[in-house]
Amino acid sequence: MRETVITMNTPPAVAGLHGGLGQVILATIASTAGFWAWMSIAPLQNIYATQMGLDQGRISLMLATPVLVGALGRIVTGALTDRFGGRIMFTVVLLASVPAVLLVALAGSINSYPLLLVAGFALGIAGTVFAVGIPFSSAWFSPARRGFANGIFGMGMIGTAVSAFATPRLAESIGYVQTHFVIAGTLVAVAILTWTFLRNSPEWKSSSQPLIPKVRGALSLAITWQMSFLYAIVFGGFVAFATYLPKYLTTLYGDVVDPVGAGTRTALFVAAAVIARPIGGVLADRFGPKVISLISLAGIVGTAYIVGQQPPEGVLTGATFLLMAAAMGLGMGAVFAWIGPLTPPDKVGAVSGVVAAAGGLGGYFPPLVMGATYQAETNSYALGLWLLVLVGAGALVVAGMLRDARSGGRGANADPSPSPTTSPSPSPSPSRQG
Repeated sequence: MRETVITMNTPPAVAGLHGGLGQVILATIASTAGFWAWMSIAPLQNIYATQMGLDQGRISLMLATPVLVGALGRIVTGALTDRFGGRIMFTVVLLASVPAVLLVALAGSINSYPLLLVAGFALGIAGTVFAVGIPFSSAWFSPARRGFANGIFGMGMIGTAVSAFATPRLAESIGYVQTHFVIAGTLVAVAILTWTFLRNSPEWKSSSQPLIPKVRGALSLAITWQMSFLYAIVFGGFVAFATYLPKYLTTLYGDVVDPVGAGTRTALFVAAAVIARPIGGVLADRFGPKVISLISLAGIVGTAYIVGQQPPEGVLTGATFLLMAAAMGLGMGAVFAWIGPLTPPDKVGAVSGVVAAAGGLGGYFPPLVMGATYQAETNSYALGLWLLVLVGAGALVVAGMLRDARSGGRGANADPSPSPTTSPSPSPSPSRQG
């Protein structure tokens, strides 16, 4: 009889999540627009470098500034999402990014590097969109499907590919300033779309806990620090390469790769990661996030080693970068699938924000390191890539030491002494659903 009661109580909760996939897809569209704006400086870096006479160090700082602000801002945005919900926060983040895009247009049109840095700082707001979507998407799905949900939302990273592919082409065809008007207009249009059609999950409840205690509570959880380190490698590596790859390719292979070609290759890199991310989430739901994370990190280490040998431009180089991107995508899906089962529901937003911030910070430092370690005499970035190999190997060891956690199951951070009320919880039932 008890099992009958549990089974009868489960369907209403699941039925209340009807339409969740459509909501997550709409959130993914919002994320795509945000990522396009966030990464809009990198594809035009050659224009800035030429017109403003920038050296490697200043180029690296220009590329890294939006990443830094986007990373740190995710902590606040994630916590605010717990309080105000995804509908409000998506709209606010997108609209707040519009002035930053227009400021980038102004800075580039008057060739002002200091103003461009200020604009890049403000542009970081667009990068915080990710911290809105993770708790929003998680609330629409049962624990067993959150890897899938977050993987779908994570495909919003395709905005990076849109930026890499479309931005330089738009600048060539319609002009520099007009291109930024297109980006700004897209942000406004998508903000209207989210405000009109997006709705929070029936399972979502507003948290009135103040921001600082909420963040402090997230930082008190071991899962926050563990996943932050791993995500700094998989997502940080992705952001770093998505940002710096055009510069990398035009520097090492400038005789065969022009800025538009570099943008195309960067877009393919991003696309590979985007495709792999939901696959990583689904595989993590099925096999556990630990094994998928280990496969991801091993792939990153191996491909970084090959790239560090700086093979000639061609099939090998292209295939290696695509495999690296796919490994990073798998890891992104797996790491966030690790968070949900081990995090108290009221802290998912704050924890996701901190972990997402760590991922962004992981993308902030590599461009600076690549610029600082570049050897002009040999035209080589080998030292920076060797550092990625070492850090990735360290993350591989750390991931191997952690206990696994299936979605809806128990893991390293779970309470070892469940109460009688949680023991017969209906959560196992959803975990077995398609």
